[in-house]
Amino acid sequence: MISHNIIAGNSHIDERGKLNFFNQFNLKEIVRMYEISPSSTTNIRGWQGHAKEHKWFYCSAGSFTVYLVPLTYFNTVNAENKSEDHISEVNLSANSPSILHITGGYATAFKAKEENATLLVFSNFSVEESVADDFRFKLEEWPINQ
Repeated sequence: MISHNIIAGNSHIDERGKLNFFNQFNLKEIVRMYEISPSSTTNIRGWQGHAKEHKWFYCSAGSFTVYLVPLTYFNTVNAENKSEDHISEVNLSANSPSILHITGGYATAFKAKEENATLLVFSNFSVEESVADDFRFKLEEWPINQ
């Protein structure tokens, strides 16, 4: 079953600085991670999806909007019926530590909302497995009003 959920984090601040922690984030499934630092707040990166691969997104600096559409909508909804009503939006911010978990079955797009924003992405698939499970669509295929 496709789904997405937020894994809440928390922070501790004292005279030594700030510590963000995610005690409910189980890393057992993770096999790789990468970091994305967009060159601008005007670019939207997407649409890319996976039928089986899970992804976890953590905003470590700045903030992002992550857009999600079930892969089935790309194949079953005709162009005239595509609208933002089918798009879920999740806002992630380094000021409010949380991790967005997305199961397989979604296409995602995302946009930095601040300069120098950084998004960490964790995956349960190797690069080779991910490439074999990769679905890409033109950004214009599913409209995002900014």
